Formats: sequence, C-alpha cells, structure tokens
Amino acid sequence: MSITAQDEARVLASVPKGLLIDGVWRESSDGATLDVTDPATGKVLACIASASPLDGMAAMDAAAEAQSEWAKTSPRYRAELLRKAFDRVIELVDDFAILMSLEMGKPFAEAKGEVAYGAEFLRWFSEEAAHIAGRFGTAPDGKMRLMVHKRPVGPSLFITPWNFPLAMATRKIAPAIAAGCTMILKPAALTPLTSLLFAKVLEEVGVPAGVINVIPTAKSGAVTGPIIKDERLRKLSFTGSTEVGRRLIADSADRVLRVSMELGGNAPFLVFEDADLDKAVNGAMLAKLRNMGEACTAANRLIVHESVADEFAAKLAAKMGTLKVARGVSDDANIGPIIDEVSRESIHSLVTDAVDKGAKILTGGAIPAGEGYFYPPTVLTQVSSDARILSEEVFGPVAPIVTFKTEDEAVALANKTEYGLVAYAFTKDLARGLRLTEKLEVGMFGLNTGIVSNPAAPFGGVKASGLGREGGREGIEEYLETMYVGIADPFEE
Repeated sequence: MSITAQDEARVLASVPKGLLIDGVWRESSDGATLDVTDPATGKVLACIASASPLDGMAAMDAAAEAQSEWAKTSPRYRAELLRKAFDRVIELVDDFAILMSLEMGKPFAEAKGEVAYGAEFLRWFSEEAAHIAGRFGTAPDGKMRLMVHKRPVGPSLFITPWNFPLAMATRKIAPAIAAGCTMILKPAALTPLTSLLFAKVLEEVGVPAGVINVIPTAKSGAVTGPIIKDERLRKLSFTGSTEVGRRLIADSADRVLRVSMELGGNAPFLVFEDADLDKAVNGAMLAKLRNMGEACTAANRLIVHESVADEFAAKLAAKMGTLKVARGVSDDANIGPIIDEVSRESIHSLVTDAVDKGAKILTGGAIPAGEGYFYPPTVLTQVSSDARILSEEVFGPVAPIVTFKTEDEAVALANKTEYGLVAYAFTKDLARGLRLTEKLEVGMFGLNTGIVSNPAAPFGGVKASGLGREGGREGIEEYLETMYVGIADPFEE
C-alpha cells in the first residue's frame, strides 16, 4: 500500500481530540492541550486535550459509578463486545497502522503487525470471558462444603507506554472488560492518538459509558497521583521503565493497592557453537530490531560463543547494514525514527561510551544529518565488560556482541543484570535448551526463535522486570478477586 498525504490527513481527522469521560468526549477542564508530533519530521500531527487533575477525578467518578452495573453483565455479553471490537479493529487495520507510523514512527508493515497482535488480545479474552470459573467441594474432614468463586477486582487504572500504542492498551483493556472491571486509561503523552481511536472503536461497538475512560495528559503524575490514592480504585497496571514502576509501587503501598508491573528489560541473546548461524542471525534481527529496538523484549546483549562470534557478527552486520532507514509511512522503510531527540541521544551516548572503551563498530554508529530522530542499525564487537551498554537498556537498534567459552559462563553473563524479562538462545542441543529454561532468571524464554510475544501466553518478568502476567489464561486472573465461602454440612442434623 502506498500511503498518500490524503491518507494521513483522513486518518488524523478520524481521531477524537478530546478526553473520554463517562461516555462524553470533552475538553480539559482547564483548557490545556497537548501537541502530538511526528518523530520522523518533528512536525505537529495533532493538538488534543490534556487532562487536568480535576479531569482525572471525573474519570475516577465515572469508573466507580459504572462498576456495579457493569459487573452484573453476563460474561457472554462482555465476550461479544470484545469480539465486535476485534472485528472492527481488523477492519481498520490500515488506519491504525498509518496512525501508529505517524505518531510513533514504526514502519507501516510492522505497524500492521502490531494491529494484528493487539487485536488478538480482544479475540483471546472474548473467549476467556465465558470461562471464568470457581470450584465446589467437600472439606477434607467432611464437615463443610467449600465454594470458591471469582469476581471483578473493580475500577482499574492503566498507564501505558509509547512504544506499542495499540497492543499495550488492548493487553490491559481486553482482560478487564472480560472480567467485568471498569477502567481509566492514561496513554503516553508521546503517542495518545492510537488509544483515542481505539476508544472510539469501543464506543462504536457498544461498550457502555463509564466503563472505559481515556485521559491523555502532559501532567501524568499530577493526574494519576490522586487517582492512585482514591479508595475506590482497586487495581493499577503499568507498563514502562523500572524507575517509574518502583515509584508507582511505593505510591500504591499505603492502600495495599493491587498492582501489575511490566517493567524494563536487558535481554540476553545466546548463540552457542552448534547453532545454525543463519537462523540465529535471522532471530537476532527479529529480537533486536522489532520496533527499532524500542521494546522491553529487545535483545540487549548478544552473547556468542567465541568459536562462531566473528562469523555471526559479520553476517549480522551485513544484514543490518542493508536496512533502509526512513519515515515509517514511506514505501521502502525498514527502520523508522527513534521516538524523540532525548532518546536518540541516550542511545548514541551508550555507543560512544562503548567505543571509548575499545568497542569496534561494524556498521552504523553515527547520527545521520537531516530532520527527524533517526539512528542507523548498529553492530558493536569487542565490547568491554564495563561498557554501560551491557548494563543499561539501550532501547534502540544497537547490537553489542560479547563472547563466552562455556555454557556456565554464558548463563552467568545472561543473569548478570537486575532485570529478568526475557532471554533468547540458539542451539541444536535440546538437552541444553531444557537446562537453560531452569538456569536463566527470566519470565520468558525464546528457544531458537527471536519472538516470544503471543496473546495466548503469559507475558511478564521476574526480578526488576515486574510483577504479574498479561495475556494467556493468567492474564484475566489479574482482574479477578478470589472469594472463598464456607458452607455448613447440609447433611448435619
């Protein structure tokens, strides 16, 4: 599909520019607005309402007011709404993809992939909604009957990041709807347009007023802080940096608020001496360059056996060096822009630090001239163990390669981080692969694959990478409370 300026204008015009509170699109109570810019050009795409703390509390009021009636709706009713939303998002796949390419920068083809991925959470949880179940049985001593049932957690606050504007919203909203929870969505200020268009879809398919409230804002802490402290809020789900996640957990502690945290990553990508190198290189391309490397699941450290390191590095650099860096909506774009100038400078500072400490650049490594926040795919070898890029999340298209001699050394290097989201490994030895599943300190593991994310599987990490799981059968449990009822023996006289 060749995207024209008219296509861009049409899609942008279709996006609501207000706050969605209790079923009404409205301006901010203080008249504040927020400019959304194209990272490929730095130009303003749209001006939208920016929520105030007063708007945040209005959203909290709406979610709390709607909760009781919404919880009474049948699982099948909620399931059908989700299925209708899935169908509608798929109908609008090109519009959503264009919008994401514009506000976030990812290439159009990859943005379409996110639409398919994000929509699948709607379909998956539409199927899970009718399968919420408890149990009934006799106590071991025979003196009671034990009943366990599930009920909605209640009003929930979702804080989503800029890098996957649709999928991060659907991954939280879909299970909440399925479970019978109302919600407030605070999308990232850098990429709120996709969330606004998705909220419009939910309205179109019949989600009742107050069930979903969307409050983009340039004043995140001031708006979400009072909501987190409100006694009516029952759940907080956040995807973003570990630094911010720690603060939110602390803010939630006084109320013992139930939280889900999907935080930072520092994913190791292990290549063993017996690996099929061509498959490993293709896997590294996927694991490293998905979303221009701006993903918590991105391979951050490529840990390669010394006997194949040079060949692997040369093949990877050759592939990465041929990629076209361009605006996401361009016909030939493989790699889009970094989200903003601050992020690009952060990436380049990690590359510069590594080079200053002896790293060799095989491809990339320089900020290109011209408009936009572009950074070329970059491969580094001979990276020193004290280089910052091995301990900090690079969040960009940079692949630092280090070597190892033994399996134990590879595992030690992989686990040498406070994070534990995901790891990848390429080996033909199945026994080794199984050993790695027990040795690597992560919540997810890709064995001979560069992509692990799947709506049917539980997404989440250990250590400083977060709490809870999203997706899979586990995902809906995050929005359900378990209640036990003890019943006197009905046969006792």
